[in-house]
Amino acid sequence: MSSGPETMTNVDTAWWHMERPTNLMMITSVITFASPVDFDKMRQIYEQRFLRFDRFRQRVVDPNTTLGSPQWEFDPHFDIRAHMHRIALPAPGGQAALQELVSDLMSTPLDYSKPLWSLHLVENVGEGCAVISRLHHCIADGIALVRVLLSLMDDAPDIEWVEDRTDDDHQRGLLASLLHPAVSTVKSTWRLAENVLHEGIETVLHPTRMLDMARLGASGAARLAKIALYWPDPQTIFKGELGVMKRAAWTEQPIPLVDVKAVGKATGSTVNDVLLTAVAGGLRRYLLERGEAVDGLNIRALVPVNLRPLDKPIELGNRFGLVFLSLPVGIEDQLDRLFELKKRMDEIKDSPEAVVALGVLHTMGMTPVEIENLILRFFASKSTAVMTNVPGPREKLYFAGVPVETIMAWVPQSGQLGLGVSIFSYAGNVSLGVATDAGLVPNPDRIIAHFCDEFAQMQTLLPERQEAAAPMLPAAAVRCQGVTLSGRQCRNLAVHGTDFCHLHQGQAEPAAALDENHPLP
Repeated sequence: MSSGPETMTNVDTAWWHMERPTNLMMITSVITFASPVDFDKMRQIYEQRFLRFDRFRQRVVDPNTTLGSPQWEFDPHFDIRAHMHRIALPAPGGQAALQELVSDLMSTPLDYSKPLWSLHLVENVGEGCAVISRLHHCIADGIALVRVLLSLMDDAPDIEWVEDRTDDDHQRGLLASLLHPAVSTVKSTWRLAENVLHEGIETVLHPTRMLDMARLGASGAARLAKIALYWPDPQTIFKGELGVMKRAAWTEQPIPLVDVKAVGKATGSTVNDVLLTAVAGGLRRYLLERGEAVDGLNIRALVPVNLRPLDKPIELGNRFGLVFLSLPVGIEDQLDRLFELKKRMDEIKDSPEAVVALGVLHTMGMTPVEIENLILRFFASKSTAVMTNVPGPREKLYFAGVPVETIMAWVPQSGQLGLGVSIFSYAGNVSLGVATDAGLVPNPDRIIAHFCDEFAQMQTLLPERQEAAAPMLPAAAVRCQGVTLSGRQCRNLAVHGTDFCHLHQGQAEPAAALDENHPLP
């Protein structure tokens, strides 16, 4: 890379311009360890592995005119010690204290006069420690930055660093295990992004222009038309005026991935389907807890989709798309909710929506800020949350010789969105993280608790769990006699001593009354 200034790309510029005091464009991650990490050794690793990317020694310089583009330039006074901090939690140093610290840092902007990243080694986290990283979204997207963080780690505690280690086949294989694209057809439809770019912002702001978009290609034009004509998302407590303070919470005890796969196998669903069904159920329970109406409610989440190959060397910058996922929060029956969500996910997988959204981001990066604000409000009105699901490394990783216990990361909630949901799997476990605007949702830990309750209830779908709870039931009476809201026969096993599963106990009384008034011959 040249030592002179470098013009920021259009997509990176879009994320730089999205920065607001009430919605900072930072990717925040928390990595926990069961034992302490040596701070000097950590700094040495960052000097060797992190700073090999020039971008982390460069700062952003805005143009002097409204028509210019931001520039990357090397910080002439760069000092890694200004970016790496060592602090300790007050006793007793538990999960609540760590979540409060993450919330405070998530609410605090980076120093714009320096390269846009910051790191805190947090000691006194139980018997171990944690590392909190904050990196600005204009540097790279979440997948690229998580890959950078993983490149600091090893798959054994005693591996020596060699200068070209991240370029060898072993390291590429480790990083390639991070994520598979959620939309399988994006590569074949990549050219649609370029076409969308040339259409300009008029297409987004004026849906009637869709009739003139034949040159986009049928699938791309139809998808962009569908996005533009979405009704605004319903008003809930998750939407509203944003404040500066944010709140973060995550699962203290991760869920074993094998349990999630077992529920998926029992219901004919994917791991993603199961987790998102539990998330939708957790949001439903939280809304009910706050006295909100949920019947028939659907809320959309913006879901980032990786559009770069993961078997190549790490590249910074933003190269991802966005898709809208409508969460069926209004469906009470878990099976009906699961099947409906699976149907919606399958429809997204076969669409070019991700690359269409990337084209819009390209356009945003080269338009005046006032127009970008209009586009941001447009997308924010169509959605309620940002949601990520990152399948991380399957094996245990080590940093500075210390085993990594858990990994959690949040991408920022762009525009006026105040709810972020992150699912991260690592070493056979799944963790859920929720980041919220404190004025809208002051207690995201309640959403975490509801998610865990939802998944625990979903585990009643497992035949072995049901049969273990009712070993004396005759085979003919084991299957639940309930009917789902869509009219399907329930696939659960009945609770011991009844004809219904936990989900359909409410159907028992009407059935009993019917038998009493109209006895069978």
